[in-house]
Order: sequence, then structure tokens, then C-alpha cells
Amino acid sequence: MDLKAFGLDNKKFIAPNHEFISFSGRIDFSEPLSPVLVFPGSSISINFTGTSAGIIIRNKHNWWRNFLGFIIDGKKDEKIEIQKNDEAIFIPIVQNLENKSHSLTIFKRMDGCHYFDFLGLVLDEDGELLPPPQKPQRRIECYGDSVSAGEVSEAIDFVGKSDPEHTGEFSNSWYSYSMITARMLGAEIHNIAQGGIALLDGTGYFPTGMLCAYDKIQYNPNLGELKSWDFSLYTPHVVIIAIGQNDAHPENYINTDMEKRKTWKESYKKLVRSLRGKYPKAAIILQTTLLFHDKGWDDCIEEAKNELCDPKVYHFLYKRNGSGTPGHLRIPEAEEMAKELSAFINSLGEDVWR
Repeated sequence: MDLKAFGLDNKKFIAPNHEFISFSGRIDFSEPLSPVLVFPGSSISINFTGTSAGIIIRNKHNWWRNFLGFIIDGKKDEKIEIQKNDEAIFIPIVQNLENKSHSLTIFKRMDGCHYFDFLGLVLDEDGELLPPPQKPQRRIECYGDSVSAGEVSEAIDFVGKSDPEHTGEFSNSWYSYSMITARMLGAEIHNIAQGGIALLDGTGYFPTGMLCAYDKIQYNPNLGELKSWDFSLYTPHVVIIAIGQNDAHPENYINTDMEKRKTWKESYKKLVRSLRGKYPKAAIILQTTLLFHDKGWDDCIEEAKNELCDPKVYHFLYKRNGSGTPGHLRIPEAEEMAKELSAFINSLGEDVWR
């Protein structure tokens, strides 16, 4: 790629297919020179030498302001706003570093409100990529909604309160309970989470339901055609299904309409059975979260678990399940959940990771 088009001199371009670039997350690699990062927490990690590093991307915007997150040398994450859409742009991630080796992780802070094509890295002219960090051997996958995506997690002045007005600036997948849990357990995670999603199409606050989206790599109908995911590319030891909190919109029928309740429960079991077919050995954890919701959904999940008769399917309830907060989970609440969930997964024993 010609870096002069971005006004860059004395810099080195690194193509996305370089062997020393490490990716994590459900990422669309159908075009190796422009992989698409879709899901929250999907990341690009490198070790490199030099004083600076940047990224060239093409953003595909649907709603909200869009931000990238990054962590340099293991320090607290930062964010950078993406200023343009639908064209290749250069974003300087870190500058004026000490001229030595560094570690950098660039990650997707937000859900399918945007995708972005990763077009390459930019280093100093004499900078070099070093062998990448080793991936964890433990693997988790999470299917969830905005809480699993870390939506509005950084609004820490609103712990236990409704959300403040925002345009996406408080959303950070790094501080979702799902990703905190993965870090606590030393595991890689594919975070298949979308704000507003319910189980079924036409319910919740997102046009596509998880029963349709779970097996996709691109799933937002507003950003192009849906594309299927190849499940052979990633096999988790632990699967978390955290669906059932947006399903009461537009109608909370779970305790009043037994026919609709039965339809929902059978669809939920269909999702679990399908994932069991993909991952015969995985522990599958069914749950909701601390977000206020009708207990009837948890009762229905318990019924589904019992009817599945699968010894490696578990229904997990948090101490403050469904009663912790009227707004999205902030960082302290996500940490509370992650501690409880990590303890539960640890209670399953080391065999869960084999």
C-alpha cells in the first residue's frame, strides 16, 4: 500500500496477512488483505520495535460514534474515535514511545453498530514486528446482548442507575463481564454479543435474533449481506448463552401467553442443541445477568435446561440475578459478575478445559 496517499513518509507498511500479527475473535478472513472485525472484543495484537504504531482501516458505520480501543505495554486501555467512514484512513495509535520493543493490542470496543476492514499496520521505517504473544490454551465463547458486549460499561458515575445520555463513548467490550471472566480464567474468548438482540427475529431491539445470528460472521442486515461462520475455525471449552433480557420487547408474554412461552422455550432449546452439535465436548452455561428483567425468563431457561437432559448444560444464576441495576452494567457490576461466573466455571474442575 502506498503510504504517501495518507501523507506518511519514513514509515513502514505491514500487510494484514503478516505471520507475526495475532488475531482473536470471530473475524471474517475471506479477504486475507482486508479482514473484517465485526464482534466486540475482536482484536489485533503485535509485538514490535520502534517509537510508534498505527493502523489503516475502512469503517462501516451503522449507528453511534465509533471508537477503537487499545492497550500498549499492558497498560490501561485507551480509545480513539474513528473520524471517517467508507474510505481507507490512517489512525495513529501510539506515538513518541521509547525506541525499544513494545506490545500492542487494538480491539473492537463496540458491537455491530459498526464493522471495520483491517487494511494494515504502520510502523517506523526501521521498526520491526516480533513474534506475537502466545494465545491462551483455554477457549470460551459467549452469545449475548449489550451486557455481554460491555455497552455503556464506562459510565461509572451511574452504577446501579439508568443509563446517561450517550452516543457510544461509554461502551467498552474490554470491561464486559464476559471478557473480564476470560481474563480471570486465562482464556481466549469469542464474544458473539450484540446490543438489543433477543432470541427471535422481530423481538428485542435489534432486527435479527440470536437464533439467526449465532452462526454468522456478518449478521447486521444494515451493513450488508449475512455471511455464515465456519465453526471448525474455533472450538471453545466453555460456551456461555446469555439471552433472555431483550425478549420482553415489545411484549412481556413469558408469564401470560403459554403458547408464546412454549415457542420461545423450544427455540431456545434449538439454539442450545445446535451449539451442542457444533461443540460435543463443551460445557454450556445458560444465564441472564444483573440487569433488571422478569424472573419468568429465568424460570423458562431452567425448564429448557431440565428438558434438554444434557449433563454438561448448566443454568447459572448470579446472587443479584435480574435485580442488580435498571441500566447497563458498569465496570464494578461487570467485575462482580465475572468473579461469580469464574468461580462457577472453576468449580467444574480442570477437566472442563480438556
